[in-house]
Amino acid sequence: MTQPLNPRPSSRSSERILTLLFLFSLSLLNPWIHGDGIGYYALARAPLIEHSLDFTHDYQSANTAFRESRLDEQGQPLPIFRTPTGHLDNHFSVGPAILWSPFLLIAHAGVQFARALGSQVRADGFSSPYHLAMAFATCLYGFLGLLLSLGLARKYTTDVWALLATVTIWWATSLPVYMYFNPAWSHAQSAFVVALFLSYWYQTRPARALRQWFVLALISGLMLNVYYANAMLLTVLVAEALPQYRSAIRAKKEAVEPATPFVSLLLRHLLFVAVTFVCLVPIFLTRLVIYGSPFVSGYIPLRYWLWSSPAFFHVLFSSNHGLILWTPIVFVSFIGLIILIRRDPKVGVPFFFAALAFYAFIAVYPDWAGISSFGNRFFVSLTPLFVLGLAVLLDDTSRPFVSARAFKLLASSTLAAFILWNLGLMFQWGVHLVPARGSVDFQQMISNQFTVVPRSIFSRLHAYFFNRRAMMQQIEEGDRQQRKQFELPD
Repeated sequence: MTQPLNPRPSSRSSERILTLLFLFSLSLLNPWIHGDGIGYYALARAPLIEHSLDFTHDYQSANTAFRESRLDEQGQPLPIFRTPTGHLDNHFSVGPAILWSPFLLIAHAGVQFARALGSQVRADGFSSPYHLAMAFATCLYGFLGLLLSLGLARKYTTDVWALLATVTIWWATSLPVYMYFNPAWSHAQSAFVVALFLSYWYQTRPARALRQWFVLALISGLMLNVYYANAMLLTVLVAEALPQYRSAIRAKKEAVEPATPFVSLLLRHLLFVAVTFVCLVPIFLTRLVIYGSPFVSGYIPLRYWLWSSPAFFHVLFSSNHGLILWTPIVFVSFIGLIILIRRDPKVGVPFFFAALAFYAFIAVYPDWAGISSFGNRFFVSLTPLFVLGLAVLLDDTSRPFVSARAFKLLASSTLAAFILWNLGLMFQWGVHLVPARGSVDFQQMISNQFTVVPRSIFSRLHAYFFNRRAMMQQIEEGDRQQRKQFELPD
């Protein structure tokens, strides 16, 4: 078994390169709030500005497609969207609002100060300073998640492979869409909190003290507040605990002093569960206010989930946002996670089964395709595992090669092809050459990659950087038309 050990000390150059790429990428930042982002952002804006969970103004200030389906002719929310408590429906998690709050508080203070000096900028949470603060925060959290993923990958590979893997997963998966173009959604923040959880779990796993269990529980609570499906990542603790309990029970039977006594293990795990549960109070409180019960999620009831017919195949290979069909690099990463099991089973097994648990969870969810989604957006949460898996695979594959330089050139070229393909597909998705909802004609999509994309991408990029407002309006109108077609009965 190969131990997780860097062949040479880290020069930190990979962090500097990643930071430079991040700073250059900030020009892509798009402070646009639409779709699911309206619900996530409302949970930050309404308490900050109106000191309540009244989302009426959020509904009324939303994008056109959102308003058309939820407001009457007088611009008032339709009664169907009222909950039993009289509040407007908002089933989205509160974690993103928690993460945005420091940035929004600074923006709000800045706006108030500017208004005191005579500025006319609105202090309502809808003006540009607030949206920019939210979008920058999302982008920053996504970047921090990548930094943490890079650090985790370097436990098993050199800086070169860790950096290549991080940059590739960054730009060859669904992450950029939710880091830059749809920043009000929760996925980039989810990648961050999962990376934080897995990194701290890895760092403390040899002998986790009581204080470290407490910190891990705080991180776990934040992770679940951001995205409910992240509960599947707690599988790493189950996979870690089972052999520990087995060892403690066997030692007790054989009258041998175990490494960690059974009662001590149990108390630590009970502490973790209790602290995690307390950290979920923000979710429980918002559910109580909005729905009248802390345990009503607002999502599809569990009895309607696909328990008897999980969409295992479709989640991966459907033209309707199948994970591997849309972002094939993640298949390569899964192979790397299998290799990690051989290298370091105490880490590889928990990580692999956490990925499987997350996959199974999405497969039984009725809206497994993500409705309006680039690829299967749910799996952005697994970004740190994808980075680690790809880095391990690159490291393992490089070993038989006599010429390290030749393999680096081959690997870099191959990974660049994955990135370019994904960028082309992102472009098609963004300008509605392929539909945001439903199945995609992959024959047409592939044709577009080699014909339409090269012809039009530069003019579209010019519009994105220099006439973005008009471009967003065109995209919004295209989305409205596709939405109407998607909702028509067969």
